[in-house]
Amino acid sequence: MSRPIPLVHAPPALPDDRAAQLAARRRAILCVMGAALTFALAAVAVKLLGGAIPVMQVILFRNLFAIPPLVLLALATVPPAERRGLLATRSPGWTLLRILFGLGGMFGSFYGYVHLPLATVTALGFTMPLFLTALSVPLLGEKVGWRRCSAVLVGFGGVLLMLRPGFSGEALPALPAAAVLGGAVAWALAMISIRRMGELGESGTTIVLWFAIGGTLVGAVAALPGWVWPTPEQWALLAAVGLISAVAQLLMTAAYRSGETTLIAPFEYSGLLWTMSLGVLIWGELPRAWDFVGIAVLVASGLYIWHREVRLGLKR
Repeated sequence: MSRPIPLVHAPPALPDDRAAQLAARRRAILCVMGAALTFALAAVAVKLLGGAIPVMQVILFRNLFAIPPLVLLALATVPPAERRGLLATRSPGWTLLRILFGLGGMFGSFYGYVHLPLATVTALGFTMPLFLTALSVPLLGEKVGWRRCSAVLVGFGGVLLMLRPGFSGEALPALPAAAVLGGAVAWALAMISIRRMGELGESGTTIVLWFAIGGTLVGAVAALPGWVWPTPEQWALLAAVGLISAVAQLLMTAAYRSGETTLIAPFEYSGLLWTMSLGVLIWGELPRAWDFVGIAVLVASGLYIWHREVRLGLKR
């Protein structure tokens, strides 16, 4: 599952006391790793549905069941004087694009969970920063140096190792792999939309709530033609997808409220460990040797791009 926007209004400053700072950082790291675990559990719930429920219907209930906890969180974090304008958006066009791109990313991930190993989907999902770097040049006018360009190319080389491992094994199924990568492109476009919305003064709270509401509405319309009435067990799994995702949002919010982004962002890669472990335990999904190599190359390139962003941010 993709990285969410922390639902915070104004993150407080870190405490001055050194011991309190260290405690806050430890708490932030544990929260972001917990968020990665809960997103992995939501992915397990999607995979357990086994494709019996259409993907758009799963997306509908993922967003619907997540709305109540997110509303409660918003009410707890937004000052009372500003709650009346909680859904007042300053950029309706960008809000719509963010919803559509976000749903495209969610569709790719959910489709992939049904047809590919969990760890493979998670790893391919981490191509989002690579696509974001590539798309930021034509869409945001950003300048990307040769180091980051090289890291992007190396990262895509890792993807190729996973997709076409050569004579040592079979390639991944083309359609699910393409869906996941297409979803990663959609998530990158969603991040660009969010960046534009931030420049226009849109709050993170408004962005998150509108995505949940918009995802519910669009999901309902798209799910109606192929509607499948869930069994009691499937209802439980659908509720779990939404509620567990909301818990992940809470944990991610807590992480980014108490820790610096530059410190905790790399720990999101712990999602690979969670999904790999759960895939092995539940379905016996042990990645192939070339998958491990490809994942290592992909993660290394992503961490390098993150490192470059941190260094450039410190120089600004």
